[in-house]
Amino acid sequence: MGLTWAHWIYLAGIALLIGLVLFKKNVVGPAIVATFLTAAVATGSAVTGIGAVFRAAIAATTELLPIFLIIAIMTSLMRALRAAGADERMVLPFQRLMRGGRTAYLVLAALTFALSLVFWPTPVLPLLAAILVPAALRAGLSPMGAAVAIAVAGQGMALSSDYILGVAPGLSARGAGVPAGVIADRAMVISLVVGAVALGAAYALTVRRTLVRDAQRAPEVPVAASPGSGGGDLGDLGDDPPISGRRSRALAVAVPGCFGALLAFILLGRFTSLVPRLDDGAAAPLVGGTAALLLVATAAVTNRSDWHERACEHFVDGTSFAFRVMGMVIPVAGFIYVGLDDFSGKILDLPEGPHLLRDAVAVVSSGIPHDRLVAPFVMLVVGMILGLDGNGWPGLPFTGTLAAALGGASGADPATLAAVAQNGATWVGGGTLVVWSTLIAVAGITGVSVIDLARRLFVPVVAGLLVATTAAAVLW
Repeated sequence: MGLTWAHWIYLAGIALLIGLVLFKKNVVGPAIVATFLTAAVATGSAVTGIGAVFRAAIAATTELLPIFLIIAIMTSLMRALRAAGADERMVLPFQRLMRGGRTAYLVLAALTFALSLVFWPTPVLPLLAAILVPAALRAGLSPMGAAVAIAVAGQGMALSSDYILGVAPGLSARGAGVPAGVIADRAMVISLVVGAVALGAAYALTVRRTLVRDAQRAPEVPVAASPGSGGGDLGDLGDDPPISGRRSRALAVAVPGCFGALLAFILLGRFTSLVPRLDDGAAAPLVGGTAALLLVATAAVTNRSDWHERACEHFVDGTSFAFRVMGMVIPVAGFIYVGLDDFSGKILDLPEGPHLLRDAVAVVSSGIPHDRLVAPFVMLVVGMILGLDGNGWPGLPFTGTLAAALGGASGADPATLAAVAQNGATWVGGGTLVVWSTLIAVAGITGVSVIDLARRLFVPVVAGLLVATTAAAVLW
C-alpha cells in the first residue's frame, strides 16, 4: 500500500522529535501536537484527534508503569538508607575495585553487562542503584558517566545480543529460516563491537571531560537526584535522628546481602534444579518487592517509634521523583504508540488501527538494492526505524523475514542480516537512543536528564553500529 497523509505526518513528527532531542530541546509540546495531527488526519475527525491525545497518554502510562515503579521504590530505599547513614558504609567494599573515575567507568560497565546478560537490564537496575552506582560516584565518576556506562553495557550490549536468555534471537529466527543459535552468535559479536566503540567514544566525548572538570572537588552521591541537576540530593531527610554505628553497619550489610541472595536464587533456578525456575518476567517484580520490603525494614531500624510515618515519607518522595522523571516522557511515548500495531486501535478508538510505522518500513524495504555489501546497512536502518517503538523486539519477526528474502536475492548471509537488524532495533529501542524507552530508568537511578543522556549517546552508539555493520558485511 502507498503512504497516506497520516503516514507522512507521523514520520515527520518522529523526525522532529529526534531533531529536538539532538539539539537538547524539550519535546513534550511538539509530541502532543503531533499526536493530535496524526490522529485527526488518520481518522478524519478533529474530535477523535483530541481524545487520542489523552488515550495515547493512558497507553504510554500503562506500558511504562513498571519502569515508574522501579524508579519510585529504589529512590525511596536509597533515601531511607541515606537517612540511616548506611549508604556510605554500603559502598565501601566496591570502592576497592573502583580506584578512580576511569576504573569505576570500566568496572560499572563490565558488571552491568555480566548481570544484564543473565537477568536483562531492567531487573538489574535496582541492584545497580542500591550498590554499584553509589560506589562509582564515590570513586569520582560523574552521574552522566555512570548513566552512559549502564546504558551502553546493559540496554545496549547485553540486550541486543540476549545471548543467554535467547528471546531476541528466537524472534529473529521465526522468519529468517536459520537456527536461533547462529543469529545469537552473530548478534553477540556485533554487540561487542558496537559496545567497545560506543564505550570508547563516550569516554572520550563525555566521561573524560567530566573527570577533568571534577578532579578538584569531592564527588557527591546523586542517586535519584532531580533530572538534569547532576547533583546529589535525595530530598530533605527530615528529622531522622542519628542511629548507632552498629545498626547502620547492619543495614549496610543486610541490603546488599538481600539483593545478593536474590541474585543467587534466580541463578540457581535458571541453571540448576535446586530451586524452582522463575517464569519469564518474574525477576523484575521480585527485585522490586524486595526493595519495598527493605524500605520498610530500613525505616523500622532507623525510627523504631514512628517507622510507618518515615516509610510513607520516603515512598512519597520516591514517587514524586518518579513522576518528575516520567512526566516529560509520557506524551512522547504516547505519540509513538499511535503508529504501533498493538496500540493504534485503542488510541484512535477504532476496531483496528492503522499500522503507520510498519507500513513505512515496508515501503522503504521494497526499494532495497540487492547487493551483498549494501544489504547489512539497509537492515541496520530498518532495524533502527522499528526500534523507534521504544522496545525494539516486536519487529524482529518482520526483520527476520526480510533478512531471508534479502539474503536470497543479494547473496548475503540471512543470519548476519537478521543479527544486524536485531542490534539496530535493540540499541535504539532497548534503549540507548530514544527517551521513551528504559533509558528513562537509567537516567532516573543516576539523576541525569534523559534527554541529555540520549543526546550524549547518539554519536557513540551510531558510530559503533556503523563500524560493527561494516565488519559484519566484510566478515560474513
